[in-house]
Amino acid sequence: MSSPEKPALEYPFMRAEFIQALENSGSACTETGWEPIHLSLSSDNQDAFMPLYLKDHSMGEYVFDYAWANAYHQNGLDYYPKLLTAVPFTPSEGPRIRGHHSLNQDHCQQLFEEVLAVAADTGASSWHCLFPDSNQRALFDDPRLLQRSGVQYHWHNRDYQSFDDYLAALNSRKRKMVRKERAEIAAQGLNVEVLEGAQISPTIWQLFYQLYERTYAKRNGTRGYLTEAFFNEIATSMPEQIAMAVAYQNEIPVACALYFFDADTLYGRYWGSAGEFSCLHFELCYYRGIEFAIERGLQRYDAGAQGEHKIIRGFEPVATHSLHWIQHPEFHRAIARFLESEQASVKQHMQQAKAILPYRKTG
Repeated sequence: MSSPEKPALEYPFMRAEFIQALENSGSACTETGWEPIHLSLSSDNQDAFMPLYLKDHSMGEYVFDYAWANAYHQNGLDYYPKLLTAVPFTPSEGPRIRGHHSLNQDHCQQLFEEVLAVAADTGASSWHCLFPDSNQRALFDDPRLLQRSGVQYHWHNRDYQSFDDYLAALNSRKRKMVRKERAEIAAQGLNVEVLEGAQISPTIWQLFYQLYERTYAKRNGTRGYLTEAFFNEIATSMPEQIAMAVAYQNEIPVACALYFFDADTLYGRYWGSAGEFSCLHFELCYYRGIEFAIERGLQRYDAGAQGEHKIIRGFEPVATHSLHWIQHPEFHRAIARFLESEQASVKQHMQQAKAILPYRKTG
């Protein structure tokens, strides 16, 4: 008798385990400027959850509205507090409402009206829904909402059966570049393995956190947003959707990169290194992720926000989206004009990025 099929892995960042870990660990909580006021919708045909935070800053969002806050301040108005629907510190497009049944426009409209009620109660200037997927974004069809676009760079699996197939799709110059970068790893006496879930020992998790903090301190002079307790909690609550690439030198681990994955997509999130190693960031954060995606039959690799250097390695520009309700009528109109101009720049940038993708011309 065959065993029942396992359910398909869902988008990891809206899992209760992930959001609870953010909040339980003190990473996203009132003390750090993320006051949870989550909304739920219960009816005969729906049981839905939408994260909602009252915020007094804009850090950890990756959709930048500092100029809007400054404009409010210059006009003697308060931009904060504001309301935010997002997965804290996670610039990854996906559902922003977790429902047990199919959502429809009426459900989303009910939640939006609840958001407006919370805004009235808290004095919030605005509501921002960051990185919703296309399905849920379409359900928030309300003229009071402004839409904003941005750009990320994702790798797409073109039916590759191996990493060599991916290399074969690149033009000659970039193919040589990737091979040279990967050869640098062995030349430095480094070897890499990818561990999954329970294979990642507490010692490796501890090292990962130390390297994560080291990377933040070196880059920004600050601590990372996420606490060690967060990583410890997800290690035990959702290991089936976690993998980690670990680099060793003389059998000592010296760098790590953390991935999450679902049935379709690999998500590269955080990395850290104990020293300066040539091309190691590319190996752990790009090439090992591509290999993992090919081996798993995943269709997409979202390696995180920004990073235009991804383009020359075959990561294609994709549009990201957000929704914004601005309570002040004049600022609503001003921001609408700004977004119209910004959208034109985003489209132009995407066209330019597509033009320099490294894939061989066919046909």
